[in-house]
Amino acid sequence: MTRTLTAAVHQEDDWFVARCLELDVASQGESLDEALANLREAVELYLEQVSDFLR
Repeated sequence: MTRTLTAAVHQEDDWFVARCLELDVASQGESLDEALANLREAVELYLEQVSDFLR
């Protein structure tokens, strides 16, 4: 299943902080691309855990 989620990114000092607006998930990275990649991984893991819990 394909889902479209929204990411909001802001910079705090040397870090980029990315968070998913629809879920309570956030991550960070030293670059914008790294922060978004880390957020994608965190969201995937979160959704797997929720899916397992609902089974």
